[in-house]
Amino acid sequence: MANSITSNFFKRQEFFLAGLVIVLCIIISTVNKDFFSIDNVLDIISNYSMLGILACGLVIVLISGGIDISFPATTATCQYLMGIYMLHHNVGFISIFAVSIIVGIALGILNGLIIYYTKVPSIIITIATMNIFYGFLIYFSDGDWLYNFPDWFMNGINLIPVKVQGYTDYLITLPILSVVAVFLFSYIFMNKTRLGRQIFAVGSNAESAQRLGISIRKVYLYVYGYMGALSGIAAVSQAQIAQSVAPNSMFGYELTVLAAVVIGGASIQGGKGTILGTLLGVILIAVIDNGLTLLGVSSYWHSVITGLIIIISIIVTAMHNKKSRSLV
Repeated sequence: MANSITSNFFKRQEFFLAGLVIVLCIIISTVNKDFFSIDNVLDIISNYSMLGILACGLVIVLISGGIDISFPATTATCQYLMGIYMLHHNVGFISIFAVSIIVGIALGILNGLIIYYTKVPSIIITIATMNIFYGFLIYFSDGDWLYNFPDWFMNGINLIPVKVQGYTDYLITLPILSVVAVFLFSYIFMNKTRLGRQIFAVGSNAESAQRLGISIRKVYLYVYGYMGALSGIAAVSQAQIAQSVAPNSMFGYELTVLAAVVIGGASIQGGKGTILGTLLGVILIAVIDNGLTLLGVSSYWHSVITGLIIIISIIVTAMHNKKSRSLV
């Protein structure tokens, strides 16, 4: 029994991803000693927190059998409305998180309702809503940036000071706290709750799930609403990092998030994916981007290398699935 469990673990894609991340970290740190510095590690987590938060939402949508292309526009909309609200009201982080999350949930549920009642493929619906959201945002904002936010927002939340060598303070910031909380909650939800199991069931076979009494509409509303809520959280975290809000700042970001989720082993056909795999996919992209930057590689090559890794990951996943089916 123990041998079977160990064998299954070593066959899982998460094991190979973890191994790849470790190998890359060793190679990069050998060439550049700053890679494993506390400053750099915390910067990586902070700078890629938005990628991690959005990837958690997208993997759950993919597991349900759908796909969401509109979340960058949702995030940008949440960010802009949150920014306007903050500039005109003397509020705190709880209020702006609430505004951003509520806007995100509303737009996400709108996606879910349209997809459920029209029965049109989710990729078509969310491409359409992405253009609608972006169109309204650019029209009403005139493309203007928002800045000069209050000091309490610019300074952020630094809850946990970490002392290294007894004299240097490294702060665990709002984006780091946000991404850690999102991953933990998403992991517990998908692995420990009934609704999480229902999402897997719908993604594997929606008709069979419906015969078992699972509400497809409830699942759709949850997964797209959750994607919207995480878009709202990502919006606040990213705005705090950038110290400004640009209406078009998220344009094209869906490909990066999709890359992390696919690298993590999620299936675009639904019914397959893990939060752990998604975390490793995000870490892999973050390590590659940061490593290439430290090594002085041109940013133009980052996309090329990321694209190659996606292709290799898909090929490896397809070969693994084919081998698994042949052994059944």
